[in-house]
Amino acid sequence: IMIAAFWLFRNKLQTTLSQDRIRTAVVEAGSMESTITASGEVIPAFEQVLTSPIPATIQEVLVPIGNEVKKDQPILVLDKSLTLLEYEKLKDQLELKRNEITKLRLTLEQSLYDLQISDSIKALNISRLEAEKTNARRLFEIGGGVQEQLDEADLNLKIAKLEKRQLENNLSIKQRSTKTDLKEQEIQARIQGHAIAELEQKLQRADIKANRDGVLTWVNDRIGVTVSEGETLARIADLASYKVVGSVSDMYAEQLRPGMKAIVNVNNVRLNGIVSGIRPTIENNILTFDIQLEEGNHPALRPNMKVEVFIITDYKEKTIRVANGPAFTGQPTQPLFVIKNGIAERREVEIGLSNFDYVEITRNIESGETVIISDMSNYRHLERIIIKK
Repeated sequence: IMIAAFWLFRNKLQTTLSQDRIRTAVVEAGSMESTITASGEVIPAFEQVLTSPIPATIQEVLVPIGNEVKKDQPILVLDKSLTLLEYEKLKDQLELKRNEITKLRLTLEQSLYDLQISDSIKALNISRLEAEKTNARRLFEIGGGVQEQLDEADLNLKIAKLEKRQLENNLSIKQRSTKTDLKEQEIQARIQGHAIAELEQKLQRADIKANRDGVLTWVNDRIGVTVSEGETLARIADLASYKVVGSVSDMYAEQLRPGMKAIVNVNNVRLNGIVSGIRPTIENNILTFDIQLEEGNHPALRPNMKVEVFIITDYKEKTIRVANGPAFTGQPTQPLFVIKNGIAERREVEIGLSNFDYVEITRNIESGETVIISDMSNYRHLERIIIKK
């Protein structure tokens, strides 16, 4: 009687749960991926940014935001009058510089000609002095002259030769300096010509046009506003293909590397991709990275859509895994209830890799067993729970 009473009392103390109040999953064998969960935003894979090549004023916006544009289609009209005045001014300055070069060349040619004539005159004068010296020596030899006359003729000849050498040196220096001065002026004119050519290109690019087909996602529509050189005027996106910009806590910075596989969950559609790049800066403890999608043109993708991102950090081919659920707390060792013949028994199991879909169990469980994956924190103190259908 006492044994029967104890057994009845014990059964009264056992907790029971209705099967429709819990979620269960069957343990299975399969591959396992460990992932980092991040948030992401879908953006166009290509976006052209149109900037102002010159300081100008916005006169007219030709295409509203959201409209499709074709290649070479005008988008904005800028007032280029100030830049055109600067362009004409530079052209006039270049023409003046070329005139200066022409005048300098004529002046230098005249100077060189004068030096060459002077050199020729010196050469004739030397010939005359040599003849006078010869005559003075001949007279001295026949007794018709004196030594002083011979010495004077010889001295005059030496002075003339030195003057001619000096003039020839000046001529050589003048020729070299002439080439240097001309080259300097020509370089200055060439630099000014390059500045004019650059300004011509800027004026051509000041006709703000689309470089490819796409959709106008943003435009500076403030008519009459003056924009500076390099300021953004419009953005054109190619909506035929998308990529994802992901954000995750910087605590995962050491685990994240370019080339890692990624899974993007778009309205329950799983798209595969890879981490194509990691931004070098961290803002507010958030690390940003880019994901290149295998199906960048999938119809489920929309610009500025918020998506879930899972970065695969590890992979195992053969594991014992079970569907993820609230029962798993993230601890390496935890209790888990295994159902057998209507009884849920608590077991201590070890957790391995985990991702959004599955959790790896490395010890104390076998493939084919059924476990409870609902939150069982209120029943941790129990060894057994009766499961009612």
